[in-house]
Amino acid sequence: MKKEILTFIFDGYADWESAYICSLLNSKETDYIVKTLSFDKLPKISMAGLNTIPDYSINDYPERFEMLLLIGGEAWIENKNNDIEPVVNYAFKNNIPIAAICGATIFLGESGYLNDRKHTSNTLEFLKLKAPNYKGDANYIERQAVNDSGVITANGTATLEFAKEIMLHLQIRPGNKIDEWYLFHKNGFYKE
Repeated sequence: MKKEILTFIFDGYADWESAYICSLLNSKETDYIVKTLSFDKLPKISMAGLNTIPDYSINDYPERFEMLLLIGGEAWIENKNNDIEPVVNYAFKNNIPIAAICGATIFLGESGYLNDRKHTSNTLEFLKLKAPNYKGDANYIERQAVNDSGVITANGTATLEFAKEIMLHLQIRPGNKIDEWYLFHKNGFYKE
């Protein structure tokens, strides 16, 4: 049986931010399967207009899952996703890795999850502006993606780096194969 990775979706989620990693995790070569999680089981429409029916709600998600993916979108900036906090708390308490990209890093910063670990976001200034309770300045790193103790953060332009850090953390391929995958997708077939 494949191990589940939960991806939190909501109306307006930035579907492309999880496209690389979810397609990789769902491939038959891995031990993982991606399942979607939302506030309820009503269809959610992504920024690109994709209509997705969640597998789980925040009231019926499984006790056992391997990672929680928090994908970006304007709802994070508008504080519309705060009801996900019990699931995030559950993941932290049970040492379940969390990967957050773009706007989702604002939620982690505002909630204090980034204060004591190295992390990144769109910019430090943006994070401080949108997350007034954030106190993790000393641990902020200007990188596309950062993994510290099972908390992966990435900025909104870092979908490949986000995927790479998740792949490395889950060890779904040998490190050199992950590097090859990353460079192929980053550089393409032809150099400009």
